[in-house]
Amino acid sequence: MAKQLDYHTIREIFTRFQASDPEPKGELEHVNAYTLVVAVALSAQATDAGVNKATRGLFAVADTPQKMLDLGLDGVTDHVKTIGLFRQKARNVIKLSQILVDEYGGEVPNSRAALQSLPGVGRKTANVVLNMWWGQPAQAVDTHIFRLGNRTGIAPGKTVEIVERAIEDHIPADFQLHAHHWMILHGRYICVARKPKCAACIIRDLCPFEEKTE
Repeated sequence: MAKQLDYHTIREIFTRFQASDPEPKGELEHVNAYTLVVAVALSAQATDAGVNKATRGLFAVADTPQKMLDLGLDGVTDHVKTIGLFRQKARNVIKLSQILVDEYGGEVPNSRAALQSLPGVGRKTANVVLNMWWGQPAQAVDTHIFRLGNRTGIAPGKTVEIVERAIEDHIPADFQLHAHHWMILHGRYICVARKPKCAACIIRDLCPFEEKTE
């Protein structure tokens, strides 16, 4: 675990991220807040590409909680069977859809607590939805961000919660909205787990990671 970087270094890192990709986007396909919730819930222990492949057909026929309930558990299960843990995830999709219909008039709530009360929706999922749909500077820490935060010193911590707090505390406010997207994309495609692509890294000179690759 690297030591926490200083303010000026972090500002330079995110200035470079912003210059390289001014408007980073999440890679999960969705058409509204509801389909975003479902897509993120399905993405646990699965790739975004795999989820997108499964949800294209699903969202074409069920893009609201009521339509999902009308499709039924068997119908949802059939659509998502290529995703890991698909049976439990399909049950969660039906359960959360029922709650949205019964308690929220079919609308997706925009508070973290309300989102986290939905089956299959944890803090990370809630933060993704708050950030991507409502434009809140919520930080969803996944495996890529956890690795990048610790490897670079941008946001070191032994737990997801500590890394999330380090992002909120140390990344300048003007970069908070897109911070988790820049970090996810950099971790997914450049600062990968086994052989980081240091030669292609735009922050190589600012990174304290000692085992850089050529």
